[in-house]
Amino acid sequence: MPLSDPRSVFGVHSVTPFSRESGEAKGILRVLGGSTLSIEGELIKLVGGSLKFPWHIEEGLSTAELQLKVKEYPDFLFELFAGKAPTTNLAASESVSALENKTGTTVFSATIGIASLGVESGQEADVKFSHYVVKAVSPTTVDVFAYSDIDFLTGDDLVYQDDALKITSSPLTIVTTTAVSIPNSGLELTGGSGTIAMVVGDTAIFRSLPAGDETSVLIGATTDIFPEFGALVLAKKRGNNEMFEIELFRCKGSGLPIGFEENAWSEPEINVEAFYDAAKNAVFRMRTVKPS
Repeated sequence: MPLSDPRSVFGVHSVTPFSRESGEAKGILRVLGGSTLSIEGELIKLVGGSLKFPWHIEEGLSTAELQLKVKEYPDFLFELFAGKAPTTNLAASESVSALENKTGTTVFSATIGIASLGVESGQEADVKFSHYVVKAVSPTTVDVFAYSDIDFLTGDDLVYQDDALKITSSPLTIVTTTAVSIPNSGLELTGGSGTIAMVVGDTAIFRSLPAGDETSVLIGATTDIFPEFGALVLAKKRGNNEMFEIELFRCKGSGLPIGFEENAWSEPEINVEAFYDAAKNAVFRMRTVKPS
C-alpha cells in the first residue's frame, strides 16, 4: 500500500459561535482574514547540580488559544467580546434627542430658554447624522455647533462657519413659544413659555439621526457579562472536496478592537481561550472529511 496523501489545511471558510446551553448559533463570521488555533504546553524541568541538562521533564499547563482576524462586526461579536449585544431600530424615521444642559441650566429651560427641539415639518430630508452644541451668545440668541461634517451633504448642505465648528452664519433668536429653524439641518428650536433670559456662555447638547436603520449599544456597564460559548471553525473546502473543521466545546473571550485606519478596512484581532468541558471530557474535536 503506497503512502497516503498528507492531511493539509488551506484557507479559512467560516467561524460559527454557538450557545453551549441550547446549541443555537450566535451567527456566522464569513469575512475573515485568518483563524489560528494555537495549542501550547509548558515543560517543567528538574535541574540542579553541575549537570548542564535537565534530570527529568514533565508536562505542565497546556493552553488552547483561538486567534481570530475578522473583517466584519455582527451584533454577536459585541455580545461575546464586549459584554453586551446591540439593539437595532429598523427603518426608523428622522429623529432628534432631547436637549441636555452641559454648562449652566438656562439653554434648555421650559421658561427662559429653549423648551424643546424637533424635526421641522417638510424638512425631514435635511436631517443629518450629527451631534450638536447650542450656546447662548446673548440672553435671547444662540449659536449652534456640530461635532462632525460627515453627513453635511445630506439634503441641503451644511457648512462650517469657523474653526470652532459653528454651523450658524448668524445667531438664532429664541422667541417665547415660537419655533426657529436651524438652517439646513431639518431641525427647529422652540422657545420657552416665559421671558427668554439665557445666561451667556451656557450650553446644551443633542444629536440627530436621519431616517434608516440604527444599531447602538452602551458598553462598560457594571452589569455587562462575557458569556461562555462553543465555536465551529472550518477551513476552505479544497479542490479534492476535503473539508477540515475544529469544534471548540467551551470558549471565552474578552476584548474587541475597533480599528480606524487610513483607507483600510477594520481588521480586529480577537483572542479566544478554549478550555476543558467536563461533559465532553475534552477541549476540542478535530474532524476531516473527504467524500468518496
